[in-house]
Amino acid sequence: MKAARLEQFRAPLALVEVDDPTADEGSVVVKVEAEGICRTDWHFWNGDWGWVGMSPELPRIMGHEFGGTVVAVGAGVTSVTVGDRVTTPFHEACGRCQFCLIGRSNLCDHLEFTGATHDGGYAEYTQIRNADYNCIKLPDNVDALSAAAIGCRYMTAFHAVTRQGRMAPGEWVVVYGAGGVGLSAVQIASALGGQVIAVDLADDKLAKATSEGAVHTINGRLQDAPKAVRELTGGGAHLAIGGLGAQAVVQQAIMSLRKGGRLAQVGLTSQAEQGQVSIPLDYIIEAEIELLGSVGNPHADYPRLLSLVSRGVLKPSRIVGQTLALSEVQGVLDAMDTFETVGFSVITEF
Repeated sequence: MKAARLEQFRAPLALVEVDDPTADEGSVVVKVEAEGICRTDWHFWNGDWGWVGMSPELPRIMGHEFGGTVVAVGAGVTSVTVGDRVTTPFHEACGRCQFCLIGRSNLCDHLEFTGATHDGGYAEYTQIRNADYNCIKLPDNVDALSAAAIGCRYMTAFHAVTRQGRMAPGEWVVVYGAGGVGLSAVQIASALGGQVIAVDLADDKLAKATSEGAVHTINGRLQDAPKAVRELTGGGAHLAIGGLGAQAVVQQAIMSLRKGGRLAQVGLTSQAEQGQVSIPLDYIIEAEIELLGSVGNPHADYPRLLSLVSRGVLKPSRIVGQTLALSEVQGVLDAMDTFETVGFSVITEF
């Protein structure tokens, strides 16, 4: 099969012919019909996250946002059959540990990361491990493109807004960063009744945020974003979504919150921070600010998410900015160096 493989950090991906994956015991093989190019992939390509033990061993076929059709089923798999249309959380889980058993499979003690700990979806076919638990069947009216859009950034934003952020209808929500996860958070929070403010440095991304439901936008290059948020909301947002892990962005997100506000931080750091950022601790204490980490979306919350997509309440495919061929992946990764991409880039030609 054809694949785009990471063989050296920061070097162009190699377009190669490799053996098709096999349906080992407990696993299935999926024909990939749509695969997102995520900023997480850019981090892996960049060689980031060694400081948290997440840098992939090379060579590696990246890709963890996909939708497709099952073409082979391994021994022991009972709930998935050939022809099923599926996706999977990027955080493949065991289904048996203490966290999986309480509905927090995104924190699985034996977590595997598709496209990082093992090969992913930048290829014609990919394998899903522990398929009875990790295969998420798609509703009939949710296509592969929507599944790829949901695959990481959208479902991560859903978890950040709903479970971690506990957004209530009518609350003010400020989203820092109008990239893939930020635009997803804007759409989700707006659709579920939030009053959303989007902050970014690029006017085209802010325009897209407006089209996804933001009632106000702030260009952080031109305005003091925390001050503007406090003025627009009469004291600060109830909830901030941190789409980037940059030092300045984290601080601004915290300072945009009213007393008792909540920051759901999604974006991880890059080489500049290497996992460490300073925070305005006195304000956090005096204003009783909650800091909430947010990663992925538990398996248990997929039925609710997919139901909202199936009913048209949420529309992840609307955030797809471009579809492209497998051979064009490198251009998207290069553009991510300078945050040039708008919305999701999804591979649909393999």
